[in-house]
Amino acid sequence: MLAFFCWLMAAITMAYIPYNTDVGFLRIKQEYIAIDHWRIAFFIHVYASMWVLFAGFTQFSKRLLRNQPKLHRALGYIYVADVLFITGPAGLLMGFYANGGLLSRAGFLSLAVLWILFTAVALIKAKQKKFKAHRKFMILSYALTLSAITLRAWKYLITNTITLPPMDVYRVVAWLGWVGNLVVAFWIIKTKIPRIKKD
Repeated sequence: MLAFFCWLMAAITMAYIPYNTDVGFLRIKQEYIAIDHWRIAFFIHVYASMWVLFAGFTQFSKRLLRNQPKLHRALGYIYVADVLFITGPAGLLMGFYANGGLLSRAGFLSLAVLWILFTAVALIKAKQKKFKAHRKFMILSYALTLSAITLRAWKYLITNTITLPPMDVYRVVAWLGWVGNLVVAFWIIKTKIPRIKKD
């Protein structure tokens, strides 16, 4: 299922290649297109986020970890580097320009800050060989990565079930798109991680 949704995200990303500024999400962001740093951050975020989705997806494969630990680490470093130095900072910058006013901006800025923080802590725990804690923070980090998918899913569900002004929908999904993911992530950590033998 996750692979299918990642494929859908790739299809959405393709619409912006090589440098289309009047398609998809950008149709409602035309006032910001002329702002160089916002435009650069947007395209960086769009193109680099696909690597984050894919690399993060592989990190939860027990078979890969057991049979190809070097590949697991290499993909993990790609994920971490992408979040910490490319996609995360670009998302953080974009958060300051989010539609829907202060409420939406607070939602997206919180998402970006927590995404970078959880990813950084996951890396630190791995370096310290505290692999149980590393797994927990990777779960939290990837839950926020998946907000790229769940945000769109919630937007589709809301707009097709109830009538709300577009900006109100945006304000709702700015929070619902990732807070729900964290709730699920904390549930997984609480119910699954304690069963794993201590590292």
